[in-house]
Amino acid sequence: MKTAIKLAYRNLIGAGLRTWLNVIVLSFSFVIIIFMKGIMTGWDYQAKTDMTNWQIGGGQYWHEAYDPYDPFTFIDSHAPVPAGMLEEIERGEAMAQLIVQGTLYPAGRMVQVTIRGIDPAQQVLQIPTARLDTLTDDIPALIGSMMAKNSRLNEGDYVTLRWRDAAGTFDATDVIVTGIFATNVPAMDAGQIYIPLDTLRAMAMLPGEASILTFRESERQRPGLPGWKLMSKPELTREVDELIKTKQTGQTVLYGILLLLAMLAIFDTQVLSIFRRQKEIGTYIALGYTRQQVVGLFTVEGSMHAVLAALAGAAYGVPFLAWQAKVGWTLPMEASEFGMAMAQTLYPVYSVGLVATTVLLVTITTAIVSYIPSRKIAKMNPTDALRGKLQ
Repeated sequence: MKTAIKLAYRNLIGAGLRTWLNVIVLSFSFVIIIFMKGIMTGWDYQAKTDMTNWQIGGGQYWHEAYDPYDPFTFIDSHAPVPAGMLEEIERGEAMAQLIVQGTLYPAGRMVQVTIRGIDPAQQVLQIPTARLDTLTDDIPALIGSMMAKNSRLNEGDYVTLRWRDAAGTFDATDVIVTGIFATNVPAMDAGQIYIPLDTLRAMAMLPGEASILTFRESERQRPGLPGWKLMSKPELTREVDELIKTKQTGQTVLYGILLLLAMLAIFDTQVLSIFRRQKEIGTYIALGYTRQQVVGLFTVEGSMHAVLAALAGAAYGVPFLAWQAKVGWTLPMEASEFGMAMAQTLYPVYSVGLVATTVLLVTITTAIVSYIPSRKIAKMNPTDALRGKLQ
């Protein structure tokens, strides 16, 4: 094997430009695959981290009637907070939210909103609810930057808010925007308005009740609560997982095209090499090499393209990938248009496993493509090969 590697290296270097063209094309495949995989991994990490910090915490309990995609369920999706969760809320390890459907009237326009009652002192989520703890004669309200842009509201603006209480009576009042925050989680921004939990409970005539209970991340097994659905983090992030899986499927097509181009070049190189080096092959066999050893030599020679490509890719790929991991990849459009937890700038995340898997995949594929044309050597007659004639 050591001799085969030395001969293969000598033959590749001797081939000159043809070898380096194959190596450069194959190195592009290495770098692009690792970069795009890193983007997907970074998006997955960033999206789940943002959702954890802004929306789901360590998991949630939903009222059994609550459906975030059906606002008509909001009127019935509330119940008193269970005693066990009250203790966690008092310790700051959990928080309650009451959700009520409402209508906002900014500048004479009508905007359907979800009113979220939330404790201004909560520390479970990163929502800056402390801005709701403001001395004012009116009801303080907190909205996201996307909501502020769509409704054309600014901090300090007054706006009329209408809701329906537990008795079915519609009521309205003016609220003052005491804070505007920015988040990468559209579900906590678009169409959402936050007011103090106790205030919304009084407005909706639902004392002590909640629609969602969010707890901090914990390793312990959560018990079931009568009338509530336990929603784990994997369940709450399932949509992100499915979207990323769909994107990865699309990327696989690109990876296949890149590898196909590189493998086609290597395949042609091997076929041409075997055709032009028949006398050399015959000499190897005449010197005592078995046909399988010669096949192995040409397979190693073709596979060595992947090794040289990995080294060449590392020369320019490591600085490029490190730079991208630092500055990120800024999307050419507003990330909020995707409707998913996505930052405007995605930061790739690379791992040893990702790099090793990519190198192994390309190397194995290169070895297979190199072996296929090399099998013809086993059918060659040594005498004809020495004459330069192929059977």
